[in-house]
Amino acid sequence: MGTVPVPSPAEELVLIDRELAQLEARRSWLLARRAWLVSVSTARSPWVAAAPGPKDPGPVREASVWGVRTVLLTLGGVLLVIAALAFTLVSWGSLGIGGRAAVLTAVTVAALAVPVTLVRRGLGATAETVAALALVLTVLDALALYLVAEPWAWGGTGYAAVAAALLCAVWAGYGAALAGLRVPLPSAVVAGQLPVLLGVLAADGDASAVAWALLVTGAADAALAVTVRPVRVRVAAWVAAGVTGGGAVLTGASVSVAAGGVEPAALLAAGAVLWLAVAWRVGGVAARACAVVAGLVAVAAWGGLLREVLPGEWAAVGHLACAVALIAAVGVGPGARVVPVAVRRGLAWASSGVLGLGLLGAVPWLLGALVVRVPELWSGVAPSGSGGPWPAVVAVLLVAGVLLSASVVGARAGGPKGWGCAVAARCGALGLGALTGFVLPVAAGSPYGVMLGAQSLVTAALLAVAVRPGVVVVGLPEAPGTAGTGTGAGRAAAAGTGAGCAVAAASALVALGLATETATLSVLGVLGVLFTGAAVSAGGERGWLRAGSACAAVLAWAGFVGAGAVAAGRPAHGVALALLVVPGATALLGMGVPPARAPSKARGRFRLGPAGAPVELTGAAVGVVSVGLAVARPAVLALVLGLCGVLAAGTALRVERRRVAGPVAAALFLAATWVRLAVWEVAVPEAYALPVAVPALVVGALRVRRDPAVGSWSAYGPGLGAGLLPSLWAAWGDPGWVRPLLLGLVALGVTLAGARLRLRAPLVLGGAVLALVASHELAPYVAQVVGVLPRWLPPALAGVLLLAVGATYERRMRDVRRMREAVGRMR
Repeated sequence: MGTVPVPSPAEELVLIDRELAQLEARRSWLLARRAWLVSVSTARSPWVAAAPGPKDPGPVREASVWGVRTVLLTLGGVLLVIAALAFTLVSWGSLGIGGRAAVLTAVTVAALAVPVTLVRRGLGATAETVAALALVLTVLDALALYLVAEPWAWGGTGYAAVAAALLCAVWAGYGAALAGLRVPLPSAVVAGQLPVLLGVLAADGDASAVAWALLVTGAADAALAVTVRPVRVRVAAWVAAGVTGGGAVLTGASVSVAAGGVEPAALLAAGAVLWLAVAWRVGGVAARACAVVAGLVAVAAWGGLLREVLPGEWAAVGHLACAVALIAAVGVGPGARVVPVAVRRGLAWASSGVLGLGLLGAVPWLLGALVVRVPELWSGVAPSGSGGPWPAVVAVLLVAGVLLSASVVGARAGGPKGWGCAVAARCGALGLGALTGFVLPVAAGSPYGVMLGAQSLVTAALLAVAVRPGVVVVGLPEAPGTAGTGTGAGRAAAAGTGAGCAVAAASALVALGLATETATLSVLGVLGVLFTGAAVSAGGERGWLRAGSACAAVLAWAGFVGAGAVAAGRPAHGVALALLVVPGATALLGMGVPPARAPSKARGRFRLGPAGAPVELTGAAVGVVSVGLAVARPAVLALVLGLCGVLAAGTALRVERRRVAGPVAAALFLAATWVRLAVWEVAVPEAYALPVAVPALVVGALRVRRDPAVGSWSAYGPGLGAGLLPSLWAAWGDPGWVRPLLLGLVALGVTLAGARLRLRAPLVLGGAVLALVASHELAPYVAQVVGVLPRWLPPALAGVLLLAVGATYERRMRDVRRMREAVGRMR
């Protein structure tokens, strides 16, 4: 037998390329076939056979029939609710409130009966909409009854409590009778939150009584949540229990902090029992969360009792003792065997959190030297040092020494964990040492200038550690088996600690330097130099440090420019123009433009690399501040917006920034134009909005024609927004009737067009504009034009129309589903 020849690498490469080309051709054909099948499956008659799918699948139908149905039914229900409100509260007519109450009651009974028929016919979504409308009508019935009967003996709050209880019972019974409806039972849960609370308020209960009412309601909600089966009712009950129970706890805590006493402590203890019972019942993550709340509330209750017998300065110690007692109760002894694991873990987390907060609260005691208040801005009065609590400084030094000792012990212990503990100890010692250096001149009562100088040196030292973090881990032997990875991790941790402490120190230094103009400018200038140096000196392996330092430098220089402009006597709009230097500089740095006299070899030296985007974003934030400062002067605001648009357009010249900077530049130019038009007192926005909206819609249509997969929000959203929203804004305060009427007709046409074409953008935008116009402008002015129709009739007719269209959609969906099932049963 002869041997099979082995192809050469070049021949094998040709064979592989040929196979890949065949696979790509097959993939393209399958994708085209899939797109055609999708379009056929969404057509009105999907069972009708058709020719093989064309290459162009046709325009994409964004909104499904279910989505269109939901929008139409929701919008119709909203319009009917608006009409009912107008009928009850606004349109008095000749019926009087009694006649309107009778009519409204009859309509309510009919609305409650209609869902029964709709559910039997399979129109569930329409039934849900009508049922929701019926529930709103029952609320209006209660309001009309109050206006007719005027039960002044109960008072408005007492009547509301009784009405809420009756509505809860009626809705619960209605939902139980029609189990297929999803709205009534959760609505009954919501209504059930009001009777007890309103009853307490009607009886002039104090804050403690309100808290007890909320707690009782929350307990009832929790009991309901753990006993009922429907998921929607359980979710509503859990949410209600969280809101009412949380409100009770917060109210009780506020009363305990303000007045103290046994009653707030008892309230908090009852709340802790409630949350603990819920945690015991539910299990899992929810059990841990509820146990955390129960632990915190229990510590607050016990600590409140201890505060009655302990001195004021020992109140925090009492809370810490309660947290320790809670950990001991659930962590050792019989409690560890009885309490479920999830509950025990949540209580332990709560106790640990209280202990952590207690330690953080003790830091000001240890650092009592740092009691210098932030001076009044440029008051000229320099703050002086406190002169004293040296024991706090000594305590800090001792803690730093202990941490350093721990680092040595960890290094000797060996192993990755011990080495990591040593690095953490040294990082902690670094932070405490920096804090000591920051506090020391204040505690020593040094002059203002000396304090600023010393704290500037501390900030510089921290930035130096962040840039060169090896000094923190020097002398620590590498753990066996880590192959150098431990040193890199230690340097990264030290760099992060140094950078974080430097930011904190710089923030405190800026706050301290607000006393005088000279101090403010000096501090901001020094910080700008320090962070600029850190950005330049940061190594490439820590890009986050370079980016963060560069952003901090931008903020410091922006503050320096703004403070300098204010010190020079410039008004706010003058400061805004001065601040534009900062985004201009960051834009140039992002483009990598060197100085004009720099040699050609230096070009590209000033590029920021990965830090370019954060620096440009920081500069853009300064530009936003500049725009805010210029708001008071519209003419200057237009100039500032135009200059910002120029900067954005210059940034858009770069390919990697064009996608974001281009639209931003267009928006800024448009905003500048609008502001300028406002300065010129132009009062007709349509003359300027429509010339923008029409071309935008044409461009969107051409884009869809070229690429059918483009979404309607991208294609038609900008044009529709530019055409409808300015007119809506103008119609909101227009005393005439022409603009609201025309806008309503256009919005109705856009809505129907979106429903017909199943496009989301025109459906949502048109429907929203139609609802707003109908609710605020259209109904009153159409009534004035017609002269005989009540104001509630037009939105009511529109709502009925939309409900009918939505029901038609649902009925057609049901018919199509039945036809598909029938065809599927055929052989």
